[in-house]
Amino acid sequence: MRYGKFDDLLKLARKLAGSAEGMTLDEMAAEMGTTRRTVDRMRAVLEQMFPQWETVSDGHRKRFRIPGGLDGFLQMPSVDELAELRVAIATLKTKGDTTRAGLLGTLYDKVHAALRPAARLRMAPDLDALLTSESQAMQAGLRPLDDPTILETIRTALKAGCAVTFLYKTGSNRLRQVTPWGLLYGPAAYYLVAPGEGKTEPALWRLDRMHDIKLSDAPATPPPAQWDLEAFAARSFGIYQDTPHDVILRFTPEAAEDAALRHFHPTQELERLPDGSLIVRYHAGGLQEQAFYLFTWGTAVEILAPVELRTELCRLLRKALEHHEHTPGP
Repeated sequence: MRYGKFDDLLKLARKLAGSAEGMTLDEMAAEMGTTRRTVDRMRAVLEQMFPQWETVSDGHRKRFRIPGGLDGFLQMPSVDELAELRVAIATLKTKGDTTRAGLLGTLYDKVHAALRPAARLRMAPDLDALLTSESQAMQAGLRPLDDPTILETIRTALKAGCAVTFLYKTGSNRLRQVTPWGLLYGPAAYYLVAPGEGKTEPALWRLDRMHDIKLSDAPATPPPAQWDLEAFAARSFGIYQDTPHDVILRFTPEAAEDAALRHFHPTQELERLPDGSLIVRYHAGGLQEQAFYLFTWGTAVEILAPVELRTELCRLLRKALEHHEHTPGP
C-alpha cells in the first residue's frame, strides 16, 4: 500500500475513533474530500484492521465508529504537527493574545509529556530545526485581548447557556446584559456575538471594551435553531455587519495571478478573461472594510460593482488626501 493511502486510512480511523455517534459514508466522504465509493472501500479495510469496529443503525442509514480509541502508536503526533502547534502559540503571543496562547501552551505540554521518552529524544533535533527556521512576519495592529477572565467567562456562558453582564466602554458605560451566541476572532480585535437587550438580531461587542464581566442568573435567550455563526460571519467582508452587496472586481493581467491565489470571501467566484485579466465575484457587506483592503491593490483593481463600494473608496481617498497634503506644523 502506498504511503498516501495509508495516511488517509489513519486519518479516517482517527475521525471514527473520535466520533461518539459514528459517521455515515456521506459524512466520511465529506470529511476526506473524496467519493462515497472510495470511503466505502476504506471502510472495508478499516473494519478488518480494528476488531472493535461497530456498525450502528440510524433509521435507513448506517453509522460506523471505532470505540475505545486507538493505540498510542497510531495517535502519536508527528514532528510537523508539534512544530505547527508551537508556531500557533508564538503567533498568538506576537499578536498579544496571551490568553489563547496560554491554553495552546498547556495543550502542547500535555501532548509532549504524553510521548514516550525515547520518542521525545528522537523527535527533538527535527523539532528544534523547524522551530529555529520558521518565524512570524510582524504586522501592526491592536492587541486583541489580554484579560483571561473575559474569554473564560464568555466560554463558560456558552457552555452553560446563560447570560453575562458587563460594563461596556462607550459614552454611557452602562451595565449590559446579553446572552452569548458565539465568538468571532478578527485580525485586530475579538468580538462577542450577542443580541442587545430587547433585540432579536445579534450585535458585535468588542472584548477589549468589556470590564467587570460576570455570569448572570437571569433567563437566557438562546439563538434560533436555524442560526449559524459561520453564515452570520460570511455576510460581511470583515467584521462589521451591514447590507450585503454583489461585488464584482476586475484585476489587471499583471495582477491576475496574484489575485487568483487570494481568498477574498467564502462566496467568491473567479473568471479568467481572454485578455488575461481576472474577474472576482462575491456577496458580502462591510463596504468600508472592503475599501480599505482594495486600496492596497492600488491601480491593479477596478470596482465594477456595486457603485456604493467605488464611492466609499473614493470618499476615503479624498479624506486621506486632504489630511496628508497639508504640510505639518512645527
